[in-house]
Amino acid sequence: MSSLEALKTELESTFKEEISVYFDINPHDGLLETHDVNASLKEKLKCLVFIPIISRTYCDPKSFAWEHEFKAFVEQSSQDQFGLKVKLPNGNVASRVLPIQIHDLKLEDKTLVEKELGGFIRAIEFIYKESGVNRPLTPKDSEDKNANKTNYRNQINKVANAIDETISGLKAEPTLRAKEKNPAITEPLEELNKDDRKEALTKPTKINLKKLVLGILVGAIIVIAAIIAYTKIFKRDTLEKLRSSDERISIAVMPFQNMTNDTILNVWEEGIQNDLISFLSNYKELKVLQIESINNLLQSRDFTDYTSISSSVASTISQKLDANVFIYGSIKQAGSTMRVNAQLINSKTEEALKSIEINEPLKEGMILPIIDSLKRMVRDFLIISKLAEKVVPDYQYFASTNSPEAYNYFVYGQNAYRKGDNSTAVKMYLQAVAKDTNFIYGITQLTLAYRNLGLYKEAKEWCIRVYKKREQMPMQQKIYTNWIYAFIFETPYDEIKYLRQFQEIDKQFPIIYLSLGRNYLWLDQFDKAIFELEKAFELYNKSGSKPYYYGNYTNLGTAYHKAGQYKKEKKLYKKAEQDFPDNPAIIYRQAILALFEGKSETANDYIEKYKSLLKENSATEATITSSLASIYTEAEILDKAEEYYRQALSLEPNSTERMNTLAYFLIVNDRNINEGLGLVDNALELSPDNYNYLHTKGWGLYKQGKYKEALGFLEKSWKIKPVYNHALYLHLEEVKKALASQKNS
Repeated sequence: MSSLEALKTELESTFKEEISVYFDINPHDGLLETHDVNASLKEKLKCLVFIPIISRTYCDPKSFAWEHEFKAFVEQSSQDQFGLKVKLPNGNVASRVLPIQIHDLKLEDKTLVEKELGGFIRAIEFIYKESGVNRPLTPKDSEDKNANKTNYRNQINKVANAIDETISGLKAEPTLRAKEKNPAITEPLEELNKDDRKEALTKPTKINLKKLVLGILVGAIIVIAAIIAYTKIFKRDTLEKLRSSDERISIAVMPFQNMTNDTILNVWEEGIQNDLISFLSNYKELKVLQIESINNLLQSRDFTDYTSISSSVASTISQKLDANVFIYGSIKQAGSTMRVNAQLINSKTEEALKSIEINEPLKEGMILPIIDSLKRMVRDFLIISKLAEKVVPDYQYFASTNSPEAYNYFVYGQNAYRKGDNSTAVKMYLQAVAKDTNFIYGITQLTLAYRNLGLYKEAKEWCIRVYKKREQMPMQQKIYTNWIYAFIFETPYDEIKYLRQFQEIDKQFPIIYLSLGRNYLWLDQFDKAIFELEKAFELYNKSGSKPYYYGNYTNLGTAYHKAGQYKKEKKLYKKAEQDFPDNPAIIYRQAILALFEGKSETANDYIEKYKSLLKENSATEATITSSLASIYTEAEILDKAEEYYRQALSLEPNSTERMNTLAYFLIVNDRNINEGLGLVDNALELSPDNYNYLHTKGWGLYKQGKYKEALGFLEKSWKIKPVYNHALYLHLEEVKKALASQKNS
């Protein structure tokens, strides 16, 4: 029985009510660094008792669990209805954080924990100690040999009793400290219905445990933040999930099999094994079993002839040693060629995760360079697989490199890119590509980040670099590269063509539907945009994941708005708040909708929040003011929009961008075409070859009926435009039609 099951059994015998345990290592439900932490934890950490497993590795301010689970729960529970501290029935006070300690801690680690808890650490110890031994306690350990004299079964009972005591305190006297500190907090349990809310406020002296189950977590009261069981809990079925309790991939390297007729090579059976173990042990992402543990177990089962070890036997040995992955290989000779191959295999399923084969001409000393190559290839595969856990599935599919350093920088770039921080993304992608110049997806992502920054020259240079290599690529990667090329150099129609080609190969990638929807949105084909963007959400829901990118919400929300589907738009943004809290782009769209519906008070709240977020990101006052003007423009409140555009120009009177923005607004909305043309003329004097300013000038001349002059400016703008602009295309076509009608009349 695992420790988790032991605790569940003990809880069942302790509580009359049903108590369920949320255990944060579920491969689909657990929190990964690729997830939106705040939104995910908001629900997962709404619990009564939090049980962190305190080890030396857990006490690390840089670790994910420490920052986003332990500290997050302490902060969240300090502000909720009950408070962090609970008064127990016996009059004592306990914390809702119940630490389980599995190692004796160093002084600095102990101090770190106590600083966060605001007092002494009162942990239940699961520690086995002998001379020179300091490890987690297991069910098989004898309390007589244990210097701590602790018994595993008794410690499990102590955990259950401590939980019982804490929840009894909550039931008897729930605190309202959080509300006293912050009167604005009226009811944190959002899932309770109105009657339950009324009861919670009018009768604060009792807690109905069943209502808490429904109201807080829908069936999960206890949060286990790390692995309580120290062995044999939740083996993963894929390499991305093959992690031990300290988040490392656990590996057993079997002796290699000498399948040649040369017995002199027998020395390399353990030689390669030992070399791999020593090399891989240097990497913190990997937990490598030592050679003595493996070979002693093999010899105890009479496997002294390593060629008799089958894959099934190796799997059994690996599971016995609690290794998630084992490496199984051989040495062969084919004519004048020496061949060493290795397979990385899932210990539980015996699924081959990776096969590596190295061939070298048969000559003296040739095995050493083979081993060096083998070590690097095994390391790179394992570490890249570990890093891939931090990348959303869409991008795991496309990203391919043999360099862990390149992939590591790529991960950092992706994290910045999905947040809209394109400047940081560019820096990280450049580092990734420097480590692996053939990292195709790193280059395409660099291209996109440069384009988002408006650095079209750099975007085109990198795009051409990767586009030239497309004929050497696999079909999916070739189509993907053609799509990126179309995005930079061609039209949305070309993009759609390549995206449809990709769909013919695989229809299960939300990113393809997102991109299709975005293109249809740019082309003002709102019904088609909605269909594709909704399909992306269907795929995310089917896989049990959430969109990796806030643009899924803003694009679909914009499409709903343009199509007049305001109820759907509002409902979508409520979901967006959970997945991407405090995202400026989403708040921007919410402000537009609220203004459009005449809900000025709600709109003002969104606008103030939006302004605050822009200030946090160091936006200038003029930029913020111009952004507010855009909100009012899209909400069709043009007087207010004009007021803000003029204010932005007054803040930066010499800015040609501000001049053109106001000019375009005045011309497009027929508010003051002459003034608009005057403003854009001033901008063109300073920047005569700016395609945006030429576009504004041409459209202003069209509005004055000067079609021929307008055509000249718009054609020049079209010729020098850095990327496709649909509004410019439509205006150019409109002018051509006007000229044609004029000639025919």
